[in-house]
Amino acid sequence: MGTYDAVAIARYFRWRLGTLGWRVLQIVWWLGTFVFGLQMDRWLSQEVQNRPRRAAQLRQVLTNLGPTFIKVGQALSTRPDLVRQDFLDELTKLQDQLPPFPTAEAMAIIEVELGRSPEEIFDTLSPLPVAAASLGQVYRGRLFSGEEVAVKVQRPSLRPVLCRDLFLMRWAASWLGKFLPLNLGHDLTLIVDEFGIKLFEEIDYLNEGRNAERFAANFEADLTIKVPVIYWPYCSQRVLTLEWINGCKLTDAASLQQDNLDPDRLIEIGVTAGLRQLLEFGFFHADPHPGNLFALADGRMAYIDFGMMDQLDQATKEGLVDAVVHLINQDFTELGKDFVKLGFLTPDTDLGPIIPALKRVLGGALGASVGDFNFKTITDQFSELMYEYPFRVPAKFALIIRSLVTQEGLALSLNPEFKIVNVAYPYVTRRLLLGETPALRQRLLEVLFQDGQLQWQRLENMLAIAQGGGDFDLLPTAGLGIRYLMSEEGTHLRQMIVLALTDDDRLHTQEVQRLWALVKDDITLDRVIGVAWGALTQYSLAQAEQLVPAVGGLRQVLQV
Repeated sequence: MGTYDAVAIARYFRWRLGTLGWRVLQIVWWLGTFVFGLQMDRWLSQEVQNRPRRAAQLRQVLTNLGPTFIKVGQALSTRPDLVRQDFLDELTKLQDQLPPFPTAEAMAIIEVELGRSPEEIFDTLSPLPVAAASLGQVYRGRLFSGEEVAVKVQRPSLRPVLCRDLFLMRWAASWLGKFLPLNLGHDLTLIVDEFGIKLFEEIDYLNEGRNAERFAANFEADLTIKVPVIYWPYCSQRVLTLEWINGCKLTDAASLQQDNLDPDRLIEIGVTAGLRQLLEFGFFHADPHPGNLFALADGRMAYIDFGMMDQLDQATKEGLVDAVVHLINQDFTELGKDFVKLGFLTPDTDLGPIIPALKRVLGGALGASVGDFNFKTITDQFSELMYEYPFRVPAKFALIIRSLVTQEGLALSLNPEFKIVNVAYPYVTRRLLLGETPALRQRLLEVLFQDGQLQWQRLENMLAIAQGGGDFDLLPTAGLGIRYLMSEEGTHLRQMIVLALTDDDRLHTQEVQRLWALVKDDITLDRVIGVAWGALTQYSLAQAEQLVPAVGGLRQVLQV
């Protein structure tokens, strides 16, 4: 079985009571000790003081129950709609490190999967694994052609174990879900199915290899990102051979210092790469924890382990940008509608009581002290709403939250003063100003024009923030803007600009002069002529003349 199929799994295990019986006893024993502890705390009125202890106990119980439940704990750590906030922090610490399985078994798996003995394939191979986790372990080796490689081998009999546990989870969810005090908004078995689909993708090493190559293609022109090469002749569903990465973990401060690597620069590379994955490519690494990110001596960041990836469609990417724009505009009515479109709320949800709650939690997220924004804090506050209102976290957004929180946590470990918005906000600003697509141009207009009036301060702030990034060139962006203004799509904007320059029966000389002070150092006559000519040559004289009122008004202001 290559993909998750709940029906096929149920058909196989339904009458294998002997196989299931012992596993049920194990699960009942470990989960029973946890539930009994919770009940004792209630009887003794010690719930509050023992809460940290019970959260740690839950983490240990899931670890004892093995690979499937370790992955359940990791998934639950991103689901504030399913788990109380007091337990989330403990589950985020859940480690999937397990004792390695015998090397002899790993070598046997390699021979079965690749059709040749390890000695025939690898010139050298480490006698012991260099890393072991819940789903597999890694050996360091060298091909006869000289390339140094990492050889990832899946745990024996892993797929049957996962299938058995998923069957039991789905069976329990089918009758237990309706008794749980959770605002799920849908069938609990669907959550199990979402989890099963992602887990089966993660244990298919051929899929992981394809993910790595797709990720590498997205960042092909980015000289700050490294992705290991996949050696396909030595890969199968249970064995993955890829380029060995010589680097240090991002949490290894001593090695970073020894290699003269700047932690802040590495943070910037990681956050920018994460945003590009979400907002540009729509294909993102959902598990960027410290073990999967390495700093190279030349200053690049290397990603490894592409088993947990996800894809966002264009509508979802645009929905995310909509939510950001409405948050910037403090338009919580539209933000509530965005949550419906994105699947956090069902279409029949009454937004009346939810909108004030959103304002309470998110109202200060992008206020004057934008540098004080902390994604983890906002996520924690937002999770409180999950129990008050019928929110749920769609599977894709659970992975997005996991990715963002993990990246911010990693950044904070490198620099406790780091704020993710210091990198994220300039990046989003530059993306909006560039306006490569009609959707982004529309979102930019929504930010700059509110109730039909140009928000001069926002435009000034956006230009200042974009220029602060160091790689933002105003003139190419201006060229795009000119072409947009001269197009049929820009007809309404031309009218709005003229009104903006002259509204309240006055010319906005002070506002325009402040903008000019921001950009004048970037503008030279020859560059302006080049950009303007490039834009004008694409349109007829008649089209260009449509711009005369707006250009004339702007010229008059600049000459004041």
